[in-house]
Amino acid sequence: MAAPVAPLSGRAAERLGDLLLKEGMISTEQLAMALKEQASTPGQRLGLTVVKLGLVQETDVVRMLARQFRMPAVDLSRFSVDTRLLKLIPAELALKHTVLPLKREGRQLTVAIADPTALAVIDDLKFITRYDIVPVLAGEYSMHAAIEKHYEANEVHMQSVLQDIAAADEEDVEVLDSQEEVQDASILAAQVDEAPVVKLINAILVDAVHKGASDIHFECFETELRVRYRIDGALTEVMKPPLKMRAALISRFKIMASLNIAERRVPQDGRIKLKVGKKVIDFRVSVLPTLFGEKVVLRILDKGNLTLDLDKFGIEPRAERELMEAISNPYGMVLVTGPTGSGKTTTLYSALSKINTGDTNIMTAEDPVEYNLFGINQVQVRTDIGMTFAAALKAFLRQDPNVIMVGEIRDLETGGIAIKAALTGHMVMSTLHTNSAPETITRLLDMGLEPFNVASALNLILAQRLVRRICSGCKVQYVPDTAELTGAKVSATTTLRELRFTDEALRNARARATPEAAPFLTRLSLDTTIGELPFFKGNGCDACAGTGLKGRQGVYEVMFLTPTLKKLVMQNADVQVLRDAAISEGMLSLRMDGWLKVLKGVTTLDQVIRETAS
Repeated sequence: MAAPVAPLSGRAAERLGDLLLKEGMISTEQLAMALKEQASTPGQRLGLTVVKLGLVQETDVVRMLARQFRMPAVDLSRFSVDTRLLKLIPAELALKHTVLPLKREGRQLTVAIADPTALAVIDDLKFITRYDIVPVLAGEYSMHAAIEKHYEANEVHMQSVLQDIAAADEEDVEVLDSQEEVQDASILAAQVDEAPVVKLINAILVDAVHKGASDIHFECFETELRVRYRIDGALTEVMKPPLKMRAALISRFKIMASLNIAERRVPQDGRIKLKVGKKVIDFRVSVLPTLFGEKVVLRILDKGNLTLDLDKFGIEPRAERELMEAISNPYGMVLVTGPTGSGKTTTLYSALSKINTGDTNIMTAEDPVEYNLFGINQVQVRTDIGMTFAAALKAFLRQDPNVIMVGEIRDLETGGIAIKAALTGHMVMSTLHTNSAPETITRLLDMGLEPFNVASALNLILAQRLVRRICSGCKVQYVPDTAELTGAKVSATTTLRELRFTDEALRNARARATPEAAPFLTRLSLDTTIGELPFFKGNGCDACAGTGLKGRQGVYEVMFLTPTLKKLVMQNADVQVLRDAAISEGMLSLRMDGWLKVLKGVTTLDQVIRETAS
């Protein structure tokens, strides 16, 4: 027979919060904080909340509950689970009720549970498994980790996503401006409207938006499907839907994006406009034929997340002043460079928002138009019909513009027209794919543009990268090892002066330091060595999904074209000469700006090494 769970009586019947107070494990203020946090997370029990907040060790909570309910307890980190028993309890049930089968002896099945009052769950398990259930108590935080580990991760996550959607009062997802009617409807077209397909895709889209993803990747392989989100620049696998749903899922995406579901041989591009709750979100959809099916990538364009404040991106005060001065000129050219996904378009939108006034005619040519900005005339480039960047630029010059933004300078024709526009009384802004600001000069000259015209037209070049921020919830100080410093091409005895820092840069670092780094930065000087600096990293917590990193921060290299630099451009000086001259006039290179973010406790040294060159 199953060991019975003791009935609630006396102190055992008291609320967990009261028990924690009586045991002296938390204070009244901490309990109030925990209850407030619990209220903001529907369905989360208080025991898990106090552990997540770091108020009480999970083992202490489990021991106390075990005493109150007279139940045996188990430490899952020291227990070896018999994986053959997992098939007795489906993943959906294990996740829903937070239970895990541990071992079997004859007709008795020992099951770890997180809720000692869950008598009905134990009865259900007995009915499902046909075994007598022996419940043992385990911490809820550990239980979630163990379920994720022992059951197939994608099955657990998929159930979790669907439960989250259901728990959110079936948040409405409405497709806007798309054709749901498809000519020559087939069996496949009928399948895409079935509840499981619609519900799964809606769940994926809503979950990605809530998690702050920038892209969703839906990928087909020979034996499985894979769904990944790009969050803070890193791709993370979230689930593997059943392979048999492949055709229906892809066709559902196509119908939502008004694409041809019968065409599977060529790439297709479209847009989905969804109303999720009260928010309207655009998804840019790209469908690409691959060996085992079509890959679908959705870029999430959530205008609610569009921040147009350069200061919040982490740009240094001097660099911001120079950028504002450059774009405030009535004519000239400003270029933003960096790899795909480094935030170039956002920087340009931010700059345009600063000069978007009623007396200014701003025109943009973009491929594609990512965000609609009020007061700005935005043109979608379509190379298939001859509407190229160069063609759009020529047309703009007949539209009486004050400011022109070109999505990218890709060739000599576009570069030549942009230079000519900048020299004839227009402010021109654009992007290039180069590694640094000085290298942009070389790229323009290599295109065939004349050094004199480049030097005359350019006001400023901004190179940028995005680095991941340290999670504030689990930030700790540490000492980097020799290998990490060697990777940054420094040693413990290297001084900030040797890294070519200036007093102005250090003053700005003190003004913008995080609370953890601020006390140290008051004593910082150019003679401070690397070995004396405080370094920070994240240990990993629920808020950052165990990565230690959450959110992103810009790293900038702003080269203002001074008379000295213009003269060097006309002399066709090489990249190193241009870089040295710019740094001597106060420019911070990408690596130097990255070091400042490290000093301020914003990001890690590893992130800076990964994203910048010395």
